[in-house]
Amino acid sequence: MHKAMPTVSLHTLGCKLNFAETSMLGKQFVDRGFSIVDFGQPADVCVINTCSVTERANRECRQMIRRAVRTSANPLIVVTGCYAQLEPEQVAAIKGVDVVLGAREKFEIFDHLGGLEKKLYPHVFVSDIGDVAGFGISYTTGIGDRTRAFLKVQDGCDYQCSFCTIPRARGGSRSQGMDETIAQARRLVDQGFKEITLTGVNVGDYGAKRDGGLLPLLRALLRMEGLERVRISSIEPNLLTDEILELVASEPKACNHFHIPLQSGSDKILHLMRRRYDTRFYRTLVDKIHRKIPGCGIGADLIAGFPGETERLFQDTLSFVEELPVSYLHVFTYSERPDTPAAALPDSVEPKVRFKRNEILRSMGLSKKLAFYGNLVGTTAQVLVEDDVQSGMRYGFTDNYVRVALPADAAGANTMVPVEITAVREGVCRGRIADGREAA
Repeated sequence: MHKAMPTVSLHTLGCKLNFAETSMLGKQFVDRGFSIVDFGQPADVCVINTCSVTERANRECRQMIRRAVRTSANPLIVVTGCYAQLEPEQVAAIKGVDVVLGAREKFEIFDHLGGLEKKLYPHVFVSDIGDVAGFGISYTTGIGDRTRAFLKVQDGCDYQCSFCTIPRARGGSRSQGMDETIAQARRLVDQGFKEITLTGVNVGDYGAKRDGGLLPLLRALLRMEGLERVRISSIEPNLLTDEILELVASEPKACNHFHIPLQSGSDKILHLMRRRYDTRFYRTLVDKIHRKIPGCGIGADLIAGFPGETERLFQDTLSFVEELPVSYLHVFTYSERPDTPAAALPDSVEPKVRFKRNEILRSMGLSKKLAFYGNLVGTTAQVLVEDDVQSGMRYGFTDNYVRVALPADAAGANTMVPVEITAVREGVCRGRIADGREAA
């Protein structure tokens, strides 16, 4: 009689970097004979990779952990990620948690499981973040249905933004060597991935301490046979150099898309945040991108309700962002993070005011996105088609990060097809392929 294959479910909260790392944790389980099942389904082991960017993120982590505990199979619950690193005692105190792993230990998960049986008490393995020097797992593996691979090229951060816990959760900035990174990208392409997204905490800092920076890596990837697109997940304004812009402008494989954190449209607030630029620098950068790369998709992060953000300063942000030619916004409500300088700042903004400002900025972001999409109607773009099928539609992305809907039978997954953008409905571009088939 054959022994049943053990099962694992995995759930990720937070950034693309977390998703990339969860994928590789999944590969470790698959390599040891596990079958991956959907989160919420009965499993022998459940791994939750957490985020701690806001208190709301912490709360969601706790909710997901409790949801995992309630599954009928009574799985071994393993919690890792930023919340586990920063607040291991809080995580361990949640009934049903078996193993808590820090930033260093997450990539040595099988060294700490101690078997698949439930534990009598939580086993906590969390090193001091100052001891985290290794790079860890760094590339996705094709598990699941993604057609775009996420390649982790950098981890940690040396910046000291006043609101941020990432240096305490992930340690100092470090990068994997160029040769290893290129070899891993080659493996991804050999698995069939056509697009690679470079991820990290501070991607623009890649190679700053070795290998000459991000630019040589981009050049090497763009020369790679079989790789059709290279995308940068997010890059700090002060690290998006003229040389990178020139390369993206001149290379068809380089995605015309940048996600550039802004955080505030007020110079006073940017100073309190300890950001490394002001609004003039940011606006000049965005204008330069549009001159060099017409039609480039540009996203921006914003924080609503930072301490000291008066109504007048919030209006400064609104005015600045309204005039800024960006294509979408990611908006976060400010949340006090323990032991950060911002948490001790005076003039805290009332939570209900923070949430209201978040809603206003999100509404502005939606308007900008729809306007950007609307300008594409009548144009033709290359769309990388994904596996995702909903209500008879299959979806994909353009190189400037526009989501496009096609009839489900119009093109196969993981294919690049020219699509005429015909309309914008329900927040998505609708497309027509060469044979005339069109999304409803």
